[in-house]
Amino acid sequence: MTELRNVEADLAQFRTRVLTAGLAVLVAFGLLAARMVYLQVMRHEDLLAQAESNRTAVLPVVPNRGQILDRHGRVLATNYSAYTLEITPAKVEDLDATIEELGQLVDIQPRDKRRFRKLREESRSFDSLPIRTRLSDEEVARFTVQRYRFPGVDVRARLLRSYPNGEVASHVIGYIGRINQREKESIEEWPDEEQANYRGTEHIGKLGAEQSYERELHGITGFERVETSAGGRAVRSLANTPATPGNTVVLAIDIQLQKLVEDMFGERRGALVAIDPRNGEVLAFVSKPTFDPNLFVEGIDTENWKALNESLDKPLLNRALRGTYPPGSTYKPFMALGALELGTRSASTVINDPGYWMFGNHRFRSHGDGGLGAVDMYRSIVKSSNTYYYSLANEMGVDTMHDFMKPLGFGQITGLDLKGEVRGVLPSTDWKRSNYKRPEQQRWYAGETISLGIGQGYNNFTMLQLAHAMATLANGGIKYTPHLTLATENVVTRQRSPLGASAPVNLGYKRENIDVVLRAMQGVTTEGTSTRVFAGAGYESGGKTGTAQAVTIGQKDRYDARRLEEHQRDHALYLAFAPVNNPRVALAVVVENAGFGAAHAAPIARRVFDYLLLDQYPNPEDLKAVQLGHAAAPIGTPLKASAMPWPPLTPLTSPATAP
Repeated sequence: MTELRNVEADLAQFRTRVLTAGLAVLVAFGLLAARMVYLQVMRHEDLLAQAESNRTAVLPVVPNRGQILDRHGRVLATNYSAYTLEITPAKVEDLDATIEELGQLVDIQPRDKRRFRKLREESRSFDSLPIRTRLSDEEVARFTVQRYRFPGVDVRARLLRSYPNGEVASHVIGYIGRINQREKESIEEWPDEEQANYRGTEHIGKLGAEQSYERELHGITGFERVETSAGGRAVRSLANTPATPGNTVVLAIDIQLQKLVEDMFGERRGALVAIDPRNGEVLAFVSKPTFDPNLFVEGIDTENWKALNESLDKPLLNRALRGTYPPGSTYKPFMALGALELGTRSASTVINDPGYWMFGNHRFRSHGDGGLGAVDMYRSIVKSSNTYYYSLANEMGVDTMHDFMKPLGFGQITGLDLKGEVRGVLPSTDWKRSNYKRPEQQRWYAGETISLGIGQGYNNFTMLQLAHAMATLANGGIKYTPHLTLATENVVTRQRSPLGASAPVNLGYKRENIDVVLRAMQGVTTEGTSTRVFAGAGYESGGKTGTAQAVTIGQKDRYDARRLEEHQRDHALYLAFAPVNNPRVALAVVVENAGFGAAHAAPIARRVFDYLLLDQYPNPEDLKAVQLGHAAAPIGTPLKASAMPWPPLTPLTSPATAP
């Protein structure tokens, strides 16, 4: 029998399949349409940006770093353009072989390789690192022809930092260097806006004004959108937002005065700070020895770093800011002021100075066996009586001295606009309890108070603190925060914004008490320990010599510099202000291990005053005598300071470091 098919059933089944297939196709096209609507309508802007980013790249445009100038507009830090040969280690297969082959095209010295290795240790593998800076045009041409042989190596035009005055004022100006890993981690914690401003930036201020005014000097980063090829190379610029150069920072220091002071120190170590007491402007901020900041710009090589870091003279130490010294007899005028203000003694109180002072069975020495005899306050400063201040310290007590000296800035952070200032030590019973562990060490002994009166014992202050206190005293007890910076200047608008000025603080001293002390300090220069130094000066000044012990000498021993190592000899100090009637400058100076303040420190102060008040500059013979500690009053005819050439006729930088 033949089985008959059910046509109607087959047709129904066919129609169902067609309908199902049609619905499937319809759904599929619906999904495609929906996806197309989603991509082209809903995500249009996002995908357009992605497509654009695949075709283009946004590159940061690093701004030109701002200049640093002195108060007269002389350039202390600037930029210059140069070609740099750079390697990206992550893109180089055999780094050592590549460097050797590059050395056949350009001159790569061993110090360049050492510096490159040091930079590599501090950087990421995909950072572009310089192997040679300041390429000549010929070297650039030789490399460009052979560039195809060196993937990951390129020549770039860079703006490099330059310090045209070399070692002069290096501790004040500071230097910049490549951002290290620790600094990169610190930047990552900044607000997003500040982080964005440092994209592409490879250098940052490391010390001095370069560090303290980093934000002002850096500028605002710009951005450039470029079209790129499939290989990632820029083809053409599509749009750009130019970078805004950093502001110019104008310092209060006079660089010619700064160099003069550094020259007067010669090969000796020490520091000098000169302040205008009327406003707190720092006119000179000297630390000797100095160093060449140009060595640090692209990373200092191991050899130079070792020489600086291991030198016994510690050229990297900013002695004016971070070096602390016993003030010696320069402390006596402030002790005298304290006695007057607190009513401990009057100016007419007479103390007998037999050349020593007894405390129990202990003998504190003063002026040898002869002594000074009857001494009042005026004579105690002019002739620098130790006995007078031994007894005064005993009467006042350590905590009373601490409380009086603290507002003057001793043992305190002055607030100078330079990072890294140290506090020093202004001793008190609380200080000793906090700084010593054993109970017997924490106890304050009455005998420890005595030597504080002559600026010895635990007293340790910076030259900045001494100059600050001197400026406050010379200004009638009105204190200004010292500042190194006068203003910033916008390089686009040329508009200046004053910086650093602070509101004066009146410490409330009685004018008659201040006059007693300042008159005695004037007597030091006319009939006291610095008379020979200030003989014939065309102005009246006040000062106080000081000799501070670097090591303790037994009471039964006599000080003999010839029997001591150089670094064990006394420090020479001088504190001064001028002119007497209207002080325009106050200073503190220390010459380490030099001996007597009148012989080594006061002559430097005299010539600073001559420069600022009389427009005088020491002649070569006089300058040499000051350097050797053989000068008192100026020798011969001084030169006219305003007529001295700048830069000096003698080059400030060596060919190896000059830009």
